[in-house]
Amino acid sequence: MEYKRVARSGQVPEGIVRRFYADEYEVAVSRLDGKAYATSNYCSHLDCLLSSGKLVQDGIGCSCHGSAFDLETGEPICPPATEPIKTYPCEERDGDIYVGIDPAEPPEGPRRRKLRSTS
Repeated sequence: MEYKRVARSGQVPEGIVRRFYADEYEVAVSRLDGKAYATSNYCSHLDCLLSSGKLVQDGIGCSCHGSAFDLETGEPICPPATEPIKTYPCEERDGDIYVGIDPAEPPEGPRRRKLRSTS
C-alpha cells in the first residue's frame, strides 16, 4: 500500500465531497463527522460522478438516481445501486489528506463504459 497526498485538509470541509487524483486513480474524498474518507468516484449503478453528489446520513449520495453508499465499506445503503463501490484507506497528516493505493490493483473507473467497450 502506498499513501499518496491528494489534497490539503482544508480543501475538504465538513459535509463536502470533492474529486481528486492520486496518480491515475480518481477518488471522491469527503468529510463526515470530522473524518476524511476516500471512495471510487463512480457510482456502481450508472457511473455517475459521486463527487457531484453530496453526503447523506452515513454515506455518499449519487446525484443521478439517489443511490447512496457506506463511506467505510462502500456497500450500497440506498437503491437503485446494488453493487458496492471501492473504498480506499484515508489518513490526515500535517494538514494534508493521503489516500492508500495498492499499485497491484488497477484504477477504478466507469464500469458500464468498460463493459460496453468489451462487448
